[in-house]
Amino acid sequence: MNTIGIVAAILTTGAFLPQALKTIKTKQTDDLSLTTFSMIFIGTILWSFYGHFIEDNPLLFANVITAFLSGIIVTLKINSMLEAKK
Repeated sequence: MNTIGIVAAILTTGAFLPQALKTIKTKQTDDLSLTTFSMIFIGTILWSFYGHFIEDNPLLFANVITAFLSGIIVTLKINSMLEAKK
C-alpha cells in the first residue's frame, strides 16, 4: 500500500513542479489566481501535518515540497500585486 502512496506523491508533486518552476523563473503571475494558490498552500500545509500525525512519509514529503513551491508562488503573486499598485 505504501507503493501507491509513493507513486501518488510523485505524480501530484511532479504535476505541480512545471508550473512552479516556470513561475519562479519568469516571475510572471498575472494569470495565476491568488485564491487558488493560497488554498493549495494552506491545504498542503494541513496535509503535511496530517501525514506527520499518521506517520505517512509519502504524504508528508510530497505536501511539504508542494507547500514550499506554492508558498513561493503566493509570495511572488503578492509581490507582483503590490508592485502593480505603485
